[in-house]
Amino acid sequence: MATSVTDSASIASGSLLDQKLAKSSPGKWGMIIFAVMLVGGLVYIISRLSDDLSIVHQASIFPYVLLGLALLIALGFEFVNGFHDTANAVATVIYTHSLEPHIAVVWSGIWNFIGVLTSSGAVAFAIISLLPVELILKVSKGSGFSMVFALLVAAILWNLATWYRGLPASSSHTMIGSILGVGVANQLMQGNSGTSGVDWEQVTKVFKALLISPVVGFACAALVFLLFKAIAKDPRLYKAPEGTAPPPFYIRALLILTCTGVSFAHGSNDGQKGMGLIMLILVGTVPTAYALNHTVTAAQVQTFAAVSTEVAGAIGNYVEPGMVLQESGPELEKFVSTKKYEPGVMLALQQMITDIRNEATGYGSLSKVPQQMQANVRNQMYLTSETLRLLPKSDAPKMSDSDMKAISNYKKFLDTSTKFIPSWVKVAVALALGLGTMVGWKRIVVTVGEKIGKTHLTYAQGASAELVAMCTILAADNYGLPVSTTHVLSSGVAGTMAANRSGLQMSTIRDIAAAWVFTLPAAALLSGSLFWIFNFIVK
Repeated sequence: MATSVTDSASIASGSLLDQKLAKSSPGKWGMIIFAVMLVGGLVYIISRLSDDLSIVHQASIFPYVLLGLALLIALGFEFVNGFHDTANAVATVIYTHSLEPHIAVVWSGIWNFIGVLTSSGAVAFAIISLLPVELILKVSKGSGFSMVFALLVAAILWNLATWYRGLPASSSHTMIGSILGVGVANQLMQGNSGTSGVDWEQVTKVFKALLISPVVGFACAALVFLLFKAIAKDPRLYKAPEGTAPPPFYIRALLILTCTGVSFAHGSNDGQKGMGLIMLILVGTVPTAYALNHTVTAAQVQTFAAVSTEVAGAIGNYVEPGMVLQESGPELEKFVSTKKYEPGVMLALQQMITDIRNEATGYGSLSKVPQQMQANVRNQMYLTSETLRLLPKSDAPKMSDSDMKAISNYKKFLDTSTKFIPSWVKVAVALALGLGTMVGWKRIVVTVGEKIGKTHLTYAQGASAELVAMCTILAADNYGLPVSTTHVLSSGVAGTMAANRSGLQMSTIRDIAAAWVFTLPAAALLSGSLFWIFNFIVK
């Protein structure tokens, strides 16, 4: 019986969407608007990138070739991300005929664009913090490039595979699985325990967000739908779309509003996932332009120097008497790699803080740091920031509240100097997401609209699922947590189907659940294998 229902739903899905596409306009104005955005965005990207690279003096063209290839792959990931996640934002407005498909895609693209541009970058660097620090410090060397390429290629391949099957798989889940695969492979290749190089506390934090958000989507969408039924008595809200007629005006306005909100939220959250990796690519290929944040002013550097002196003194309170070190860098690298505190860490940290202060003040501003020193200063700052992040989680002596406050202020400057995203990177990501949505939206729209429940999606169900997805993603973005637009929305649709007692197509639910379960290990195995292969190719 379940099979026949599924088959009939599949047949109906083709007729409903095909009717809509056959009778819709070719989307000429939508295409024109997107074309203008694309051309304008490309002009802006090229001009800003040219300005940034004008200060770079490279004897070889190879770094630029590598930069172009890496950026192409990174934006390819965001393009494929558009197949999956952005398509979910337009699924309900297209399926319910609230917006013509081409207009819906362009409208979603515009709000994705705005969401990406206004994003804080917190999610981007939450993802990056899962990577082994020792590989980030070597991002301009063979192992660093192997890491970035393995992550991106593995994520693209798995996303394409699940998209081809029409499964709303999670790009967030895929990326995190790829990161874990690289971390484990890196440790095994060094002869250590495979789990020793992974910050499992940070992984657990991120994974909890990915695990809880679909549950929130299911339960809250069901409650919102029941609230709809209790308040809004219009019977048209609880029927599947008929023909190509749009829904009632007020529900159409709500559906467009929630599509706008989900698109904006997707841009501000999911759009960040590739940004951090793009920054690693930029730092690895052209450190002169991107290793340090050149917008940090001389006045800010002077303030930083005063805070550095205060923090170095505070750290000195925890250095064991008589402790001597020859080099601070290796000691801190060992600590962030193993997460095991040893007495020399405090002295190494104090020395590194003093060295960074002297270098920053000696050159006057970060933009005046010599070309050959930019990557080194960045690595010192990044290593110090990661050490300060991990110290409270280790067996290090407990610091006073006043010392922790000074350290927190100091760490903010370090992160401002090394964890930044140029505006042209955000524009490039937004355009890649928009292009991906335009190419791949139909498969996901069919799944969300007709293959989750045994009955077609109604107007009220679509509005409930989108409203909850919008609020959930925005809340996660506020806390710097990556969540899956795909899983939140598809679980929300399932929640409304359950609340309506219309039943779920278990074959689709099993496929989505299987994709959720297997995405992490499959992506990890794929990225780990690619990392091992690439390390033999790129020395």
